[in-house]
Parts: sequence; C-alpha cells; structure tokens
Amino acid sequence: MAADKDVRREMLISHDVNETRVAIVENKELVELYVERARHSVVGNIYLGKVTDVLPGMQAAFVDIGLEKNAYLYVDDVRTRDGDGRAESIGGAVNVGQKIMVQVTRDAMGTKGARVSMALSIPGRFLVLTPCNPRRAVSKKIEGERRVHLLELMARELPEELGAIARTACADADEADIIGDLGFLTRVWRRVEKQSREVVAPDILYAEVDLAMRCVRDMFSAAFDSLTIEGKPVYDKVAAFIRRSAPALQKRVHIYKDKTTPLLETGNLKEQIGQSFKREAPLPSGGFLVIDKTEALITIDVNTGSYVGRRNLEETLLKTNLEAAHEAVRQLRLRDLGGIIIIDFIDMELDSSKERLMARLAAELERDHTRTKLVGLDSLGLVEITRKNTGDGLFETMTEICPWCAGTGRRMTGTTRKIAVEREIRSYVHASRARSFLFALNDETYAYCTGPGVNLAAVIKAETGKEVRFIADNTLDALEVACVLEGEKPSTPLLTPRLFSKK
Repeated sequence: MAADKDVRREMLISHDVNETRVAIVENKELVELYVERARHSVVGNIYLGKVTDVLPGMQAAFVDIGLEKNAYLYVDDVRTRDGDGRAESIGGAVNVGQKIMVQVTRDAMGTKGARVSMALSIPGRFLVLTPCNPRRAVSKKIEGERRVHLLELMARELPEELGAIARTACADADEADIIGDLGFLTRVWRRVEKQSREVVAPDILYAEVDLAMRCVRDMFSAAFDSLTIEGKPVYDKVAAFIRRSAPALQKRVHIYKDKTTPLLETGNLKEQIGQSFKREAPLPSGGFLVIDKTEALITIDVNTGSYVGRRNLEETLLKTNLEAAHEAVRQLRLRDLGGIIIIDFIDMELDSSKERLMARLAAELERDHTRTKLVGLDSLGLVEITRKNTGDGLFETMTEICPWCAGTGRRMTGTTRKIAVEREIRSYVHASRARSFLFALNDETYAYCTGPGVNLAAVIKAETGKEVRFIADNTLDALEVACVLEGEKPSTPLLTPRLFSKK
C-alpha cells in the first residue's frame, strides 16, 4: 500500500473477549474491515495432509488435512520441488494415500472445503519465503538500484535451495532488518521440515498468526499515519513486533484508553459499519449504488437518484459516475467482495468523460492491497473487474440467510399465502372423514385468513358442510398448516390429535 500525501490513513485494532476487528480508515472514511471470532481463518496454515481421492476428470484431488471437510487441490496448484511450474495432470502428480505438504489459500466456503496449494510460502515483514521455488523476486513497486541490491542481498544471504520475494516494505528498510527477517523465515522453514518428518498425517506444521498481527505485518507501513489499538494484551504484542521489525514506526503506534466508547464506535464508524450490510450505498450528490451478490458474480448498479445537476446531462452523469467509482471500490474493499464484479455505470456520450471515469476507477483500485484486474468499459457502460477471493467476506461472516425468504430478499404476499393455505386446507378437509377440524397457522397467515372481510372457515363450511376453526402458532412457517385436532361431529368437541404440515 503506497503512501499518498492526499490521504490520511489510519489502522484501528479493537480486541475483546468476543472478537478482534481491524479497520482501515482513509480520510475518516472506513474502507476495510476485518473480523475474526472463535473460528479463526486457516488461510496460510501449512499441513501435512493425506490424499484421499484423485479425480482425473476434474484435474483435482481431495486432501485430508484434519479439518471438518477435506481440502481440494487443483492441478494448477501442484508445484515441483524445483519450481518449474504446473504438473501436466493430477493423476501424474499425486496418488491416493500419498502424504504431501500443502498450504491453505482459501478458507472453506459453503459446501466447499478449503483450497490448498503445494506452492508453499511463509510471509515475514519484509520478505516472503518460497521454499518450494528457488526463484528470487522483488516487488514491482521497487525499481532501479534498490531492486538490484535486494536481488544481490538475497543471493548472498539465502540458502541456495530456497527462494524469496522482497515485499514493498523493503524499499526503505535497513539491510540489517531484511537480513534478520531472512534468518527468521529460514529458521521457521527448517522447523516445518523437521516436523513434517516426525508427525502423522494429517497434522498442522505451521499456523498463521492471528488477525491483528497479520494485518500489522502485511499492511502497516509508512503509508499509515497512525495505528491505534484497543486492548492492552494486543497492544503489547504489536508494539513489541514493531519495535523489533520497524523501529521507525514506533511513534505511530498508540493505545486507546477511553473505556466509555469502544474504538470502532467513535466518530461515525458505527454508522459506516452498519451501512456496509445494506443493499444500497448512498453517494454524496444524492445518487446511490445497488449491490447484489450472486453465486456467479457481483453486480453494482449506479443510479443518479435525486441528483439533477446544474448545467447539463453529461455533467450530471459524469459527476455521479465519478462518485460511484470511488464508492464502488470502497464497498468492494469494505465488504471484502471477490470474484467477478460487474459495475453498470450510467451511459455517457463523450469519450473524454469515459476516459476520466476509467482513470478514476484505476486510481481507486490502486489503493486496494488485494489483487484486482480492471478489464475495461464496454459500449453498454458496463465495467468488469476481477478481485481475488480469499474468504467469506464481511457479509457472510457477520450475517446469516433469512429463514423466511431463504436469502431471496422477497416473500409471498398476503393474498398468495391465503390462497396457498386455503388450497391445502380444502384438500385436507375433503380427504378426511372427520367432520370438524382445528388448524394452526403462522401468526401472519392466520390474520390473512380471519381478518375483516375474510371468513375462510365459513367458506369451507358452506362448501363441505364441515366445521373448521383456526388458531395462531408463531412456530410455523408462512405456508405451513398443522391440523391439531379432528372430531367426528360438527357439534362435538374436537377429539383426535393429528399433525399435518405442508410447506
């Protein structure tokens, strides 16, 4: 994440007994939020796994790494020891029963197990060790003599069989700190190797650090103006790490001492977090975005809303689209949305307007540390972006599917529910030899069937000659019908309990 003099960037870490949250704030605007609870992410963990199944038709294998679901390994993620690239086929690379070292690259999502790779890497503050690939590389953001110097340093300090990538943090780091990081990572790998020969698969060989330390190690740099931490244990751990690995940044690390207001509820952060769960995201001028997530892709629709502009239509559309470019990328980062993203910008006539829009979008994506690719703007005003998908994202972590609408965001109207329930009741009454019935219905459905101007019991009695009564039961689903009791005669008490339900 490069420094930008026009952006005041802060990292906020909040930790309590229930969860750890890490927020990235740019110019007082929340742009990223990460949450970790009891169920920690396993991305980055290295395991000694056992191949349980090989699927040549899918060019993939299932690997038991000791988690609830077997992990899956694609042929593209198989790497040979000398790092010469992909295996030609999964069947020629691994066999059932074989023990292999793998690293989790994506957590389990939905019905899928974790995705793993044999291309192992161990990240440090300044470098990433790649023990399965002896190639040495330097971040593309480091150029010139510094780049050459870093390559020479790695060639001199690293064992011949190990590779490494110099991170952007190396640009201004002291040589002694970089060498220290190399030594630390090498020792970690030697321990992993030793353990892999001693344990019984499946077993964990290396565990990634917790969320707070991971974010500080991977993101906190001179590009940040401050790091504020709520919770003394985390503060002590992070401060010690910064003191050891980046002493020049020590003065930017602070502990949050206010006991009355949680750190992530200061300013308007609480409202911004709440807004991240809504389908619509407002724009400053009065327009808004509509964000929808499907299995295949994420769509973002841009609307002008109440904004009508001051001069002409082109100016109105351009202003809305420029605001939308900023907010769309902010929402992608904040919600940690990955995969294929389609943004439907408002059509503009002038090529100059389209060029300004794409330049703004590219500049906004530059701030995102997650790998993205901007495909371009087509004739319909659609922009395609791909963003690396590494986990469930904020929405899936903190919400669950609504049991009433099953995730559609829609539910049947009162009339639809009344008609469906009436059809089920009529069918049941006609098929039964009983003469009287007591049916239980969902609270709202009960109101639709017994409200003013509606007498479903009388309608069924006129049609069948049988007595029907209803009671409300809030444990039932919207279209569920339960026949609680049946009686032999209309005039006698309802006697025989019997359950009938239809969803």
